Amino acid sequence: MRKNFVLDTNVLLHDSECLLAFEDNVVNVPIFVLEELDSFKRDQSELGRNARRVARQLDRYRGEGRIDQGVALPNGGQLRVAITERNREEWFSISHAMDNAILSSALSLKAAEPEVPLVFVTKDVNLRIRAEALGIDAQDYDRQKKQLSEVYTGTGEVTVPAAFIDRMYAEGSVPVAELGDALEGAYINQYFTVRSAADADRTVLARYDGEKMVPLGRFRDSVWGVRPRNREQHFALDMLLRDDISMCTLIGKAGTGKTLLALAAGLHGVVNRQSYRKLLVSRPIFPMGRDLGFLPGDLNEKLAPWMQPIHDNVEFLTSVNADRGVETYDDLRRKGVIEVEALTYIRGRSLPQQYMIVDEAQNLTPLEIKTVLTRAGQNTKIVFTGDPAQIDQPYLDSVNNGLTYAAEAFKDQPIAAHVTLVRGERSPLAELAANLL
Repeated sequence: MRKNFVLDTNVLLHDSECLLAFEDNVVNVPIFVLEELDSFKRDQSELGRNARRVARQLDRYRGEGRIDQGVALPNGGQLRVAITERNREEWFSISHAMDNAILSSALSLKAAEPEVPLVFVTKDVNLRIRAEALGIDAQDYDRQKKQLSEVYTGTGEVTVPAAFIDRMYAEGSVPVAELGDALEGAYINQYFTVRSAADADRTVLARYDGEKMVPLGRFRDSVWGVRPRNREQHFALDMLLRDDISMCTLIGKAGTGKTLLALAAGLHGVVNRQSYRKLLVSRPIFPMGRDLGFLPGDLNEKLAPWMQPIHDNVEFLTSVNADRGVETYDDLRRKGVIEVEALTYIRGRSLPQQYMIVDEAQNLTPLEIKTVLTRAGQNTKIVFTGDPAQIDQPYLDSVNNGLTYAAEAFKDQPIAAHVTLVRGERSPLAELAANLL
C-alpha cells in the first residue's frame, strides 16, 4: 500500500536529494518546513546550500502541476506540500512553535486520510518521541539502513591449508580460486589475516587484489620513526604507502593512530620518495562544546587552534627523527612541504600531485566528501580519517556521515581501500577511556 511520508526540516537539510528516497510513496512537505528552509537560504554552510537546493527542486516540480494536490516524481512517487487546516494552538502550546506546527500538519494529514498509513520522518530524537506519543509512526531518516557494526571494515580472516601459506612465501602470491568459496563476498584491496588450518598460531598478513592473495611486507625500516604496533595498523600503513591506491578511508576510535599513520606515510611520500609535490592537511572547522567566537589575527593565526592536533603529530614525527637531520614542522611549512588549510576554501580548487589528508572527516556530509574528491588532480592521493563515534555536526550520525558513506561507496573500487583500526595505542589510560566512557 502506498504510504504518506511527512518530512521534517532537518531531513531536507541533511540530504537535499531525500525527496527521491521514498520509492513510489507520497512525500509530504509541510508548509511550515518551507518557512524553516527559508531561514537557512542565506547561510553559507552546507545547511544553507541544501536549503537552496531543495527550494530549487520544489520550484521545478511546481511547474509540473499543483504542488498542494501532488505532482509526480521521477521514481514513481508523488510530492505534495501539506497545508494543515487546523490551528496549531488547538493541539499544542506556543513553545517549540515550529516543531509543533509540523507535527500538527502530520496529525491533520492522518485525520484527513485515515486509510493511508502515515510515517513522520525526522532526525530529531525528541520530536520522534513526541510524535509517537500522539499516535504517529515516527522514524529516523537513514538512507543506508545500516548499523555501524554492519559498515565495511576493510579487514577479515580466512583459514587455509598449510601448503597455501608456504606457497605465498615462496611464490609471492597465490590465486584465491584454489580456496573455493572461502573468500566469497571479499572486496578488492581487502586485508586478511590468513591462518593455517594445521596450526592456528601460524598466520600471515595479506591483501586480496581481486585474483590473488598477496603477503604484506614486514616494515623492517620505520616510516618516519613509526612502525605498526598491531595488525590493523600494519594493514593501514600498507594502504597509505601504496601509489596505486588513490583514496583511503581510515576509521578508528581515539588513540588508534589514524592521524599519525597518515602523516607519517604522507611525509614519506613527499620527502623521502618524492612521489608527491607536497602534503596538504585539512579538517572541517567544528568546535567541541561552546564556541569561543571569532579569533584574532590573519588566516594562519585563526587556523592555528584548529590545526594544533596536526602540529602536535608532525612535531612528534620530526622529534623522533631528529638524529637523522629531519627539519622541524615550521621549517617544513616554510619550504612548502606541508600546507595546512581549512576545508572551507577547497571548493573550485584543483590539486594535482599532492598527498592530501582530511582529518575528522566524520563531520563531513556525503556531498562534502564528493566535493573534496572531485578536487583531486593527476597523481593525487586523498586520505580520510575520523571516528564516527565523535560527531559534532548536528545533522549527521555514525552511519550517515560522509566518512562511512565513502568507505561503503568505494569498497569495490580498485583505486580505493579502507581499514578500521580497533586497538588504541596512545596510552593505557586513553584506551580505557575510549572503551569505558
